[in-house]
Amino acid sequence: MTPTLRKSIPHILMMAYVVVILAPFLFILFSSFKADNLAIALHPFGLPKKWEFENYREAWVKAKINVYFFNSLYLAFSSAVVGVLMAAATAFALVRMKFGRISAWIYQFVLIGMLIPGNVLFIAQYLLVQKLGILGTHWSLFLPYTAGALPFSVLLICAFMRSIPRELEEAAIVDGMNVLRMFGQIVLPLTVPALVTVFIVNFLGNWNEYLLSFFFISKDSLRTLPAGMVQFRDAFQTNYALICTGIVFSVLPVLVLYMFLQRKIIEGLTAGSIKG
Repeated sequence: MTPTLRKSIPHILMMAYVVVILAPFLFILFSSFKADNLAIALHPFGLPKKWEFENYREAWVKAKINVYFFNSLYLAFSSAVVGVLMAAATAFALVRMKFGRISAWIYQFVLIGMLIPGNVLFIAQYLLVQKLGILGTHWSLFLPYTAGALPFSVLLICAFMRSIPRELEEAAIVDGMNVLRMFGQIVLPLTVPALVTVFIVNFLGNWNEYLLSFFFISKDSLRTLPAGMVQFRDAFQTNYALICTGIVFSVLPVLVLYMFLQRKIIEGLTAGSIKG
């Protein structure tokens, strides 16, 4: 095997991998603009002869994709924001406000949550939200989304906060800052890379979550996009073009977000692992 061929093999394999990943998405994207099932069957990967933009308006309005979309958007965003703030405050207390062995025990207790698969807690979560009287409301999703993301968030932010020089905090104390001001004005701005990474990971996880949203929410107007897509599929199961349009609505925001912020995710994860 020649050196040139040997060097080309990794690139060939990577290109083949990209083709395998992109092929299903291109099929969905092109199919969403086609007129009917026959056009999809005859030219599954071909460009539409006539671009049917009406499919998107029909799916967005008539099929209530807009309702599911905005339910997912504000639930994923709000729970990710609250989760980041809670994780940052917890990490600050564990890293900077140590109180003997209890601090290490609490840290280990929080990290145990990463060892428990989310599906194992499904029955316990269902009984809990039922007893709290919030079953069937967005609170039944907001609370599990926020709490479920805390272990990983605390781990990453703790690793990043350990790299912040303590001299900055000591100087702030000398200047008369209290703990809350020091946390908000010094520690949080310095922890932005980790906070952005945690926010993006939590947002994507909440956006794609299906199990809880399907079983905890029964009212159609409150459903999130993953659960709403099941209703959408059942209602338009003979119209593959509209089904593909709904899939595009559910996938495209995630792709756009990751496309523009993937560097932030990698930077935050790398910085936390190296500095921690």
